[in-house]
Amino acid sequence: MTDAIPLFPLGAVLFPGVVLPLHIFEPRYRALVAHLLRRPDEDDREFGVVAIRRGTETGDHDDTSLYDIGCSAQLRQVTSHPDGRYDVVAVGRRRFTVLDVDTESAPYLQASVDWLPDQADPGDLRRAEALVPSVLAAFRRYLRELAEVAGPDALSPEAAQDQLPDDPAVLSHLVAASASLTVADRQKLLAEPDAAHRLRGELGLLRRETSLVAALSAVPAALTDFQVPAGVN
Repeated sequence: MTDAIPLFPLGAVLFPGVVLPLHIFEPRYRALVAHLLRRPDEDDREFGVVAIRRGTETGDHDDTSLYDIGCSAQLRQVTSHPDGRYDVVAVGRRRFTVLDVDTESAPYLQASVDWLPDQADPGDLRRAEALVPSVLAAFRRYLRELAEVAGPDALSPEAAQDQLPDDPAVLSHLVAASASLTVADRQKLLAEPDAAHRLRGELGLLRRETSLVAALSAVPAALTDFQVPAGVN
């Protein structure tokens, strides 16, 4: 199914179910939020988030290269400021492929997208479920290694482990969004066809990152930055 949606280029990768806070100050993105707020149906206040391959969030559209796979975000909270800025909270909803980008019809980008299914094959779900214990164990080792070098202000691994889901899709999105990975790593995970492929890729990445933390005795990101995504929509 092909739809047209507003597009928000971002220097990060969004995953389904993950909370996305944004401070909107650029005129073109103020216009995007205003456009969404005019929609009477709150469920229809959805825009696309695509990671930037080359360029910056505030740069010219013509000088910006975007990845082909993105994730939509649904507005959940909007705070308007007198000077026209917005503070918004959105939640990742569903993945898509960008088919075409329209740079002319509005101040912000718009895109024709195809929505991507996840776990369409029952066999994929069985494979994903079989991978969950291994990924949970690898992620817990990763969190323990981080906690050992983070110091007394770090989130305890026990607290983090209490929040881990066992649903394959939710777990795959949580690990991808929470582990200290590059944009390219995260983008590759977002583009995987289903949770089974995503979890399999995360096993290798978690082992790599755990070894790096152990070897360098350094934490790449504060453990308090790890957040459990909101429920998948």
